[in-house]
Amino acid sequence: MKDKRIIILGGNSISTNIVFNYLDNKYGIFLTIIEEKEPLNIFLKRRIKRLGLLTVLGQIIFQVVVVKILSLFSKKRIAEIIKKNNLNTNAIPASKIEKVDSINSAKTIELIKNHSPDLIIINGTRILSTKILQCTDCSFINTHAGITPLYRGVHGMYWALVNNDPLNSGVTVHYVDKGIDTGNIIEQQIVKPTERDNFVTYPLLQISVGIELLADVVHRFFNETIKIKSNPGTSKLYYHPTVGQYIYYRIVRKVK
Repeated sequence: MKDKRIIILGGNSISTNIVFNYLDNKYGIFLTIIEEKEPLNIFLKRRIKRLGLLTVLGQIIFQVVVVKILSLFSKKRIAEIIKKNNLNTNAIPASKIEKVDSINSAKTIELIKNHSPDLIIINGTRILSTKILQCTDCSFINTHAGITPLYRGVHGMYWALVNNDPLNSGVTVHYVDKGIDTGNIIEQQIVKPTERDNFVTYPLLQISVGIELLADVVHRFFNETIKIKSNPGTSKLYYHPTVGQYIYYRIVRKVK
């Protein structure tokens, strides 16, 4: 299977490193196209238009204050999860990276067309444009940190726990389409946190399970044995919590 050309489209993050290292060890990754972070002013302008100024301010305070505090006090647990699950967070070799301003740029299209991949893996990028999805005949597969379609968007495990819905706290591997986490479901698995876990460790638990599911899906993809799963349930899109929401749910629903 290492003769297949697998390309990763990813954000510049530890999770992309983990996905690359795991799949590269098993199958070999031909290339990783890494996008830079979207300019903050553009991101905020779009988010305020969608959610409103007060909500976005609450999200910013949560990210700047609460997430940093949680990360500081969770260092030991983070290290434990990485060690227990043999997560390789080493940087992707420079020879396997092409950088782009946006995953939806003309350069991305050029790279995909020039290298003719057999499969494209998505990890932590912006929503792919129609131009990207239509620039090649190969499939796009994504690992989503949540059970779709119930928990689309971000922090699916956190929101499932907030909703007292542990049976839908997990991870999904799915085909990518034009929607936000709306593609056909290939595989899903529940992920259970411990009492020591919180908002910043949930994603590590999910990726620990997700990379194994993804590797199995890649194997089945090339052996043409994938079967699409049904997706019953109400479809809902989630965003980052605000500081007020986090405090409320931590006190009232005991979700860390």
